[in-house]
Amino acid sequence: MAGMATHVITGAGSGIGAAVARRLHARGDEIVLHARDAGRAKELAAEFPGARTLVGDLADPDKLSWAFSHQSLPERVDSLLHIAGVVDLGPVGELTPKSWRHQLNVNLIAPAELTRHFLPQVRAVRGHVVFVNSGAGLRASADWAAYAASKHGLKALADALRAEEHGNGVRVTSVYPGRTASPMQAKVHQQEGKDYDPAEWIDPESVATTILMALDLPRDAEVNDLTVRPGR
Repeated sequence: MAGMATHVITGAGSGIGAAVARRLHARGDEIVLHARDAGRAKELAAEFPGARTLVGDLADPDKLSWAFSHQSLPERVDSLLHIAGVVDLGPVGELTPKSWRHQLNVNLIAPAELTRHFLPQVRAVRGHVVFVNSGAGLRASADWAAYAASKHGLKALADALRAEEHGNGVRVTSVYPGRTASPMQAKVHQQEGKDYDPAEWIDPESVATTILMALDLPRDAEVNDLTVRPGR
């Protein structure tokens, strides 16, 4: 991706999203960081001087359109990076509708809604949409039903979008990281009742490297699906 580009990023507050935002910010690209509320937006703006922020609650995708209508949106979007996510483990016999809805809203419906809003800007520059999925988007394990369902749905969203937009020059990439050292992973270990050692898992910077590789690939090729697994 030659020259300065504009990237809209969700999940930039920690983990993989923060690593990607740091790398793009450091090389001088314009970053537009999504935040769930004004307070979080202020924190992100302080962490990434010069970055723009966009406020909207991914947990309530029905209101994203209204929220965006009251803000200034970027006129061009070279990449839309869906990195935010939530997880709440539990067996099917115990998961409540609230838990299902929360994970589906944040992990699937909100990315679809954000894509709908920014697709014209992405099309205009033959840009790139990246969905940071999960190994759970390829297989489901016990206690992971709701999260895996949301991520399987995210794979379907990416696959359909790729087929629809290929003729418009839009590239669509799904990245499937294994367990990555992050606050989310710490929460997963807590829910699993296991001790958490971040050194055992993928460094978010390593996943960020794979995402930037996909973004910077010359136009004669594109990465459709990329699986990243712990190397230890």
